Amino acid sequence: MRTVRTKTRAAVLLAILLAGFSICCAAQAEVIDRIVATVNGHTILQSDWDDALSYEALLNGRPLGEFTDEDRKAVLDRLIDQELLGEQMKSNFFQHASEADAEARIADARKQYPQAMTPEGWQTLLNQFQLTEKDLIAHVEQQIDLMRLVDAHLRPAVQIDAKTVEAYYQEKFVPQLKQSGASEVPLGEVSSKIRELLTQQKVNELLVSWLQTLRSEGKVSVPGPSAPPEGVRSQ
Repeated sequence: MRTVRTKTRAAVLLAILLAGFSICCAAQAEVIDRIVATVNGHTILQSDWDDALSYEALLNGRPLGEFTDEDRKAVLDRLIDQELLGEQMKSNFFQHASEADAEARIADARKQYPQAMTPEGWQTLLNQFQLTEKDLIAHVEQQIDLMRLVDAHLRPAVQIDAKTVEAYYQEKFVPQLKQSGASEVPLGEVSSKIRELLTQQKVNELLVSWLQTLRSEGKVSVPGPSAPPEGVRSQ
């Protein structure tokens, strides 16, 4: 009889311990993949932040360990901006990126890594960043879509006249050529490139203003000032 009671108590104790372990694991998982920001009711999780860091590191040829706290905060800010811009896609019409568009961008990124020239080496590199090629393609497609959205929304408002192009040529382009020791290039040969450069600069200025408006009109919350530890990703 005493043996039965002992076994019963042991079973109850084991059940309590297992229940406590489950609660502990659930709490730990919640902490690891916590909410790091909300944008108009949509959540950005720690794992989203981790993934964004890995994408930026891989595509820019930069080890994750080199990201400072400031770099990581900038990545989170870009995630918030991307969420805000993503909400604007429904009201704008542009050609969405294809898988081929994304693959071309990824092919350029692979050139930064000599070991990625073979399929096996590329897969090993993806594994190091804990990414899959399918997810990477989807990410790059989204980035191209966002750039095209910005272009479609803002570029029509930008007008760069001939005087502005000539002023840039005389005041910046020619002095830079002389400083580098290069031969002078006629304005006619570079006017289109200068116009595009100035257009892109203006689009970037307008984008900053647009994002500020979207943030002020929306509801953005960043609960806590934490960054993922170096080399550690949420599960």
